[in-house]
This record gives sequence, C-alpha cells and structure tokens, in this order.
Amino acid sequence: MGARAQQDYGFFGPDSVTWKVWGYPTSIVLGFLRAVVIEELDPYLVASVDQSGQVKQRPKLRYDRTMQYFATVKFGDAESVLRASDTLMKIHTRAVGHDPVTGGRYDANDPSSQLWIHLTAWHSILYTYEIFGPGKLTEAEEAQYWNECARAAEFQTIDPADVPRTREGIRAYFAAYRPRLAGSEVAQDMMDFLLDASTTVLPERMPTPIRVVFNAVARRAVIATLPRWMRKLGATTQSGLTDRVAVALTRPVVRAAAASTWVQLWALRLASPRTAPILEPVLRRTPPMHPVVREPAEARAEYGVTDPRVQYAAILAERERQSGPAPYPKHHAEELLPFPA
Repeated sequence: MGARAQQDYGFFGPDSVTWKVWGYPTSIVLGFLRAVVIEELDPYLVASVDQSGQVKQRPKLRYDRTMQYFATVKFGDAESVLRASDTLMKIHTRAVGHDPVTGGRYDANDPSSQLWIHLTAWHSILYTYEIFGPGKLTEAEEAQYWNECARAAEFQTIDPADVPRTREGIRAYFAAYRPRLAGSEVAQDMMDFLLDASTTVLPERMPTPIRVVFNAVARRAVIATLPRWMRKLGATTQSGLTDRVAVALTRPVVRAAAASTWVQLWALRLASPRTAPILEPVLRRTPPMHPVVREPAEARAEYGVTDPRVQYAAILAERERQSGPAPYPKHHAEELLPFPA
C-alpha cells in the first residue's frame, strides 16, 4: 500500500534540519524516551502526570499518541498541525491542579511548563542523533535547527522569543531551570517506569526474551546520555563502563536501521502505529499535493485556527471570572486526540 500524499509540506519540509534530525531512527525510541524521562524532574509536570494516571494505566497508548503529536507537528501538513495543536490546547485546558511537592498549582498550558517540555524534546532528539547517529550538525545546520525549534513553539503557548537560538543558549536555559527540578519519590518512580522500554515501546505480542534484551540495552543507552547530576536526582545511576558498552551496542543498530526505509517503517509500526502513516511519505519521499512550506500566521488565517497564546489569554480571563471547563478528576479517562491515522 502506497504512502498517502499530504496537502503540503507543513511548516518545515525536506530542506529543513528538523526533517533530517527528527526523521532519523534515534528519535523513535532513544530521543523520545530521553525527553519524557527528563521531563519528569519538573514537579509541576510530574504532578500532572501522576494525578492523571494515564501513563501507568495505558503506557503504550500514551507513548503512541505523544509520538503521533510530535510527528504531526514536524511532518504533517499545515491543517493537520493546526488542528492537532488546537485540540491539544483544549484538552490541556482542564489539566490543572495542586502540586504536593512545591505546594503550587500546575497548568499544562502554562508557557513556562510548555517551554520546558519543548526544549527538553528538541535537545534530546538532537543529542541522541549526535551520540548514536551521524554525529554533530554543521554550525549552519545547528543554527537552522534552533530557529526551527522556535517556529515549532508557535503551535503551543510559548512565546517564540523565549526559545534560545544557540547551543550555549540551550545550556544556559537548562542551568537556569535546574533549581526548579526535584528528584521526588514520584519523579523517580515515574522515571524508572518510563525507562522500561519494553512496556512503553514494544507491543505486548513481542516475545519475552526480545522484550528483556531490548529493554536492557535501550534503558542503559538512554541513561548513558544523561548528565551525572540528573542521574543522581532521578536515582538512575550507572557506571561509565556501562555507558560505553550501551552506546557501542546501540550505535551500529541505529545506523543500520537508518540505511533501510523498510526497517524504519517496520520499527515505526511496532513502536507507534499512529506515527507510521505520518512519517511514511517523508521516508518514501512522496511529495505532497502542493509541495510548499507554509507560514503559521497565513495558515491560521486560512483554516480559522486561533493562535495558542491568544487562546491561553482567554482561558486565564475565564478563570479570573471563575468560569470555563472544570479541571479533570484524578485518574480520569482522557479524550483521544482526533489525529489522522
């Protein structure tokens, strides 16, 4: 069955560094797992995840849906990106509540929280690409990558001006954010759970021996990319020798997968069936019906979708009036995002 042609190239396209890095096999498991594991150190985020309960109740589905969203933003056509962003914005409107660690309140749409998730993902995808894939980008490519990171921020409540545009800026951001992180019992438990790649990534039908070996290597490979202070905070320590062995075992497998479109699609269908149809046209180089890269403001005007920052301002105004949708109850059944599949 052939790949479905999309309407346009969305907001990045084949000349983007985003397609080059996010379309590499490292993003499917290693980069994505690294990002979601690190994210749990933010007490507001982990409070939201813990009180939702969905990650542990439906880990495979949550992994699949989150991968699908990220893939849609990077590789989907403009309308798909805007509809997905708009839907997620509305779902996050009810994801507010009390954080027992800091005593504050979390808000899934808060720009600061969104920026933490956004930069953790973009940095993790790039870093695993460098460690397990082709290596570092050129200086020009890296500059383009962070500029594209700022463009992707436009589909959340983040002000693109807050997105660093250099590696040094990214490092400075994480250094400034570090005091806000907490290695709480909940965070450590969630990090340990997410590092079980056999639960989050592999389908249940996969034979147990394969699951055990896959998890043993993937878990250690992801931990090998974490800085020492972060491992200590998350109770995910391992030796330098284990780091080197994990990288040595993983790197040739990833590079072999990168050489075969068939292998990449097979792995995608196993790990994230919802993501495979989005990436298939990219991997097969199937051009869209209109081979153009769109501008966010122009596309929003065409499809009648409001900027997330404007939506968030309206949400905050509703809360001031003590109106708007009620917060989700603990361990609720989340809505399914109506993404193309």
